[in-house]
Amino acid sequence: MARRNKLDDHPTVVKVRQRRDRGSTRPAEPLDAAWLRKLCLDAGADDVGFVEIDRPEIADQRADLNAALPGVRMLISFVVRMNRESIRTPARSVANLEFHHTGDHTDEVGRQVVAELEAMGVRALNPAMGFPMEMDKFPRKTWVVSHKPVAVAAGLGKMGIHRNVIHPKFGNFILLGTILIDAEISDPSQPIEFNPCLECKLCVTACPTGAIASDGHFNFSACYTHNYREFMGGFGDWAEQVAESSDADDYRSRVSDAESASMWQSLSFGANYKAAYCMSVCPAGEDVIGPWLDDRKAHLTQVVRPLLDKEESVYVVPGSDAEQHVADRFPNKRTKHVAMSLRANSIDGLVEGLPLIFQREQAKDMSATYHFTFTGDESRQITVTIRDRELDVADGHHGEPDLRITADTRTWLRFLSKPSMLAWALVRRQIKLQGSPRLLREFGRCFPS
Repeated sequence: MARRNKLDDHPTVVKVRQRRDRGSTRPAEPLDAAWLRKLCLDAGADDVGFVEIDRPEIADQRADLNAALPGVRMLISFVVRMNRESIRTPARSVANLEFHHTGDHTDEVGRQVVAELEAMGVRALNPAMGFPMEMDKFPRKTWVVSHKPVAVAAGLGKMGIHRNVIHPKFGNFILLGTILIDAEISDPSQPIEFNPCLECKLCVTACPTGAIASDGHFNFSACYTHNYREFMGGFGDWAEQVAESSDADDYRSRVSDAESASMWQSLSFGANYKAAYCMSVCPAGEDVIGPWLDDRKAHLTQVVRPLLDKEESVYVVPGSDAEQHVADRFPNKRTKHVAMSLRANSIDGLVEGLPLIFQREQAKDMSATYHFTFTGDESRQITVTIRDRELDVADGHHGEPDLRITADTRTWLRFLSKPSMLAWALVRRQIKLQGSPRLLREFGRCFPS
């Protein structure tokens, strides 16, 4: 008789094998969509949808989702409704309290559903609603799942001009959660057939940085620089202000007492968003639209105007479109210069980030093609074309350039954060130009640091 393996006699192994002999505890597939929907609603979600992993709408996320949960087959998307007036108030402490508490609730809904599924033998996980993120990857993609495309694919709304998902019933006063599971669901959801966005352009009017344009353009860096001032890259810029200050007086000349206190509050309680006015003024959604339909003037007076008239600092990068927008549109708001916090630390990150930091109003008179050749730590060739306030970035060299730039990778990345070192790099031939240096200055104007 073959000698038994010690593992065969282990009490845990014996118990599990006996349980398997009685039949699997994992539910039959596909999981019933009505049952799963009720599970999510009972956990505290306000609406739910289901998306297959092979849906084209989330194709660009598939590799990351499989890395997070190998074998993922379906995504459960859900929304949690926020209290509208708490978001609308000019008192941002109230708005931030609502964001954080609803965010915590959203994460708890996901966690509770995952616990129920796991107990049944279904592998599942719920990435964070917003934060924490995979910050070792910063400033490149730090999130596990992009909730918005999943929610749209799941029929929970459409993206508005302000880049928020608008739910047909709750409007944009929602936060989103996503659960990854390794099982099929009986009735996958489909996108809704209309966009709840009213194209009223109130978000365009209310945005203090001009990030949302009436023609649909979105200036990501303008929104990010101001609204995220106290976390991610904005926190890094503040930390550099501390490091560079020679003494307390020098620090206070850079950072006001109110800003220091606000940063402390962000660190101790939770990061404070500076605006989200686009969400505040949006009247879309069945539960939201009534008062706006009845009296649009009252909506402007009670909701929009207090945000426009609020006296506050708007954080802008010097020379950016946002800086000019504040000066042109908001006499009650003052600009505060900060550094561009979307700084690339690799050439791949640089290429990904160029569209995010491009300032199209700074490029209104430009028409130029640039050939970049990067050498050293990273080797890559790209073509950048700026014409008619539009940016195009392509791999390889295409067409006849107006300026050729050959640069050592490390030197170029340092130059991006410290433009004053250009002369030093040119003398040492670590950056070489073929064409007019004026074109490099014009290029830099479109990507202020």
